[in-house]
Amino acid sequence: MAMHTFDMQALHAALDEKRCALGLSWEELATDINKPFKGTTSIPISTGTIRTMVKKSSVTSAVVLQVLRWLDRTPESFLSGRLGQSNVDEKLPAAGAAHILRFDTQAMHAALNDERQRRGLTWKQLAVELPGFTQSMIANLAEGPLIGFPRVMMIPQWLKCPAATFVRVRNR
Repeated sequence: MAMHTFDMQALHAALDEKRCALGLSWEELATDINKPFKGTTSIPISTGTIRTMVKKSSVTSAVVLQVLRWLDRTPESFLSGRLGQSNVDEKLPAAGAAHILRFDTQAMHAALNDERQRRGLTWKQLAVELPGFTQSMIANLAEGPLIGFPRVMMIPQWLKCPAATFVRVRNR
């Protein structure tokens, strides 16, 4: 099965384009992205993290999901070969004030296990089919809660479902 990679450069370019169109500095952008963090126990995203995420090989999903929320874009709209395209079922869940988005890694692990069993695969065989994952990385999903982009996008593609299937609204 052909899998597409999540394009962090395209995400950063879209973020910078909207930031410039709104006349925001990087600090003002960070403040705007972090508005939902008020009233939660989660640590807001730093300006430096937002500015430099394009240079990193992996960025925590907590950061990318909030950026996607601010852009009102789906994770799939940044997959190579699909840039800008998304379907209605790929839309991230609506989250109100004082709510942030997080991946439910335990649900990911359960879905992987169900599909693994359905296909008659071992965990080792599953890891071979998921680019960038090892058996232990897959096992760690059951403990959660963190997983990084771009790697995380291999899971919903392998499962043939939208990433939003595993995104939850959290108030902390």
